[in-house]
Amino acid sequence: MSTEKNQDEFYDKLRSQLYATASWPSEYLYKFIVLSDNRKIAEIENIFDNMGAVIKTKPSKNGKYTSVSINLQMLTPEHVIEKYKEVTEKVEGVISL
Repeated sequence: MSTEKNQDEFYDKLRSQLYATASWPSEYLYKFIVLSDNRKIAEIENIFDNMGAVIKTKPSKNGKYTSVSINLQMLTPEHVIEKYKEVTEKVEGVISL
């Protein structure tokens, strides 16, 4: 339960920062780290499919992990947070940056 509370606090803080630092709608850059598994990378890409996202992947130096960067236009900080939650719910082991 404390993990859920920590997540809620994280998203509340992120929401405040997003409102304070950008005019909405705005471009937003998501960054995720996953094991270098094509299925996991495809799961992340599918979540942002048909949204006009620019998606770039970059393997780590040893190839064990892959960084997935997603740049797209978002309407509000709430929409940004919804996508973060969707990725963490659907992609096991993902790290959100």
